[in-house]
Amino acid sequence: MLNVPPQAFPAPGSQQRVAAGGRAKVPLKPGRSLMDWIRLTKSGKDLTGLKGRLIEVTEDELAKHNKKEDCWICIRGFVYNVTPYMEYHPGGEDELMKAAGTDGTDLFDQVHRWVNYESMLKECLVGRMAVKCVAAPKEFSSTLSEEKKQLNGMLPERKVLGASAKDLTPSYDWFQTDSLITIVIYTKQKNMNAELVIVDCQEKRLRGEIIVDEHSYLVEVDLDHAVQEDMAVNISEKVGKVEITLKKKDKINWKTLGRPLESHNTFVKHSDRGLFYRKCKLVSKVEVTHDTKLFCLMLPKSTRLHVPTGQHVYLKQIIAGTEVVKPYTPVLPFLPLDFKEPSHRDGEHIYLMIKIYSCGLFTQALDHLQIGDYISVSSPEGNFKKSQVQTSEDVFLLAAGTGFTPMVKLMNFALTQVSCVRTVKLIFFNKTEDDILWRNQLEQLALKDERFEVQFILSQPTKDWVGKQGKISPSLLSEFVKRNRKDSKVLICICGPTPFTEQGVEYLKDLGYSQEEIHAFTA
Repeated sequence: MLNVPPQAFPAPGSQQRVAAGGRAKVPLKPGRSLMDWIRLTKSGKDLTGLKGRLIEVTEDELAKHNKKEDCWICIRGFVYNVTPYMEYHPGGEDELMKAAGTDGTDLFDQVHRWVNYESMLKECLVGRMAVKCVAAPKEFSSTLSEEKKQLNGMLPERKVLGASAKDLTPSYDWFQTDSLITIVIYTKQKNMNAELVIVDCQEKRLRGEIIVDEHSYLVEVDLDHAVQEDMAVNISEKVGKVEITLKKKDKINWKTLGRPLESHNTFVKHSDRGLFYRKCKLVSKVEVTHDTKLFCLMLPKSTRLHVPTGQHVYLKQIIAGTEVVKPYTPVLPFLPLDFKEPSHRDGEHIYLMIKIYSCGLFTQALDHLQIGDYISVSSPEGNFKKSQVQTSEDVFLLAAGTGFTPMVKLMNFALTQVSCVRTVKLIFFNKTEDDILWRNQLEQLALKDERFEVQFILSQPTKDWVGKQGKISPSLLSEFVKRNRKDSKVLICICGPTPFTEQGVEYLKDLGYSQEEIHAFTA
């Protein structure tokens, strides 16, 4: 249902989906759920084998612990004994063994850097890695202090991407009036838009992030004085200038913008940037089907955030004292039929269509949230690019169950903003008629727009069902996924449970579609 890499250290018992080539979820033994792991970590049992001692671990010592019955892994300088976690890991023992006896930081970051391993593995902490002595690099001498450099928008030498990228590195400046503070970010990018700008102002902490292709520029300051909740963000798209305007609480002259935080004025790969969360209020919860609900979350007043088409956010909850994180793809509150940008795309609300699992620890906790409760929501993630749709004439969407969620915005974008699109076809797989999400709205959209077609396919229909039935197969795909012309540009997006996605990708390749024409949303 999402577009993220397969998970290396996920929460035990999590429901997840992976694409072909990714790691499939391994069935866990009874008594090996997330809740069971949390209970074990709180039982007082010695999970490290060191009786509560923390030690300094050398590379040679780490390398000795590389077996399933004795497995240590280093993540960001901390060493964990993951031996007791083996049976609770949804990815199976083999995934953990890839990092056995080594520094697994890169592997961890390549897959799910959002997983809170510190919380999940805190009772497995062995100690720190021993620090190697290395020669310190020579620093450039300067008459300006580091803090002054950063607050004047000058990027320190060590934080640029390299000489070739220096001219494209964003910068910023600020100025004030009696009542306003304005921060101006010069992105040096054309076609800057609201989806590439994320701004949060929490108490006195200002955080402005600009997405530039695969990189991220950050302005992050502990403000010199308090500001009001009201905030304005103006984007000059053609010149790439972003203005953040804050209202002073007290009309006094600021001597400085504030104290720069650790990641302030840095320009790094987006994948290297830690996830940032803000508290969002639950304002409504509406039943979609017998087991799926539409949650509406309201962003803080001092947040500006738009989730791009095909991207997802992470929800974070504390369950039984352990931080648990799950990815979800935002949808629209409804399928618009008038082909205009709906008013709810104002950066104020996030809508999530979530299936509530009877044995799902995370979704059960979500379902128990009351209107007015808060939940932590991350900034958007994902590698789907709108350009994949903008050059396509025929768009095919293969969805199973809640794998429908990324297709909602994708359908709307293709039908409302892509002039070259001739057909958008949704092939929607479900078990029963009662499981079909937004069936009436999809049928209405098909009647309204001749470019859109929906085909429902059920695997467990009643005898009254007159539509197609079965599971994903080469014959079904060859019937419904067809080029209008031999040279027509096609995009096929697929999302659903692991076997569905893996089989679907392979069947499509067998039918002659290239990897460039297929996009698998995974989680």
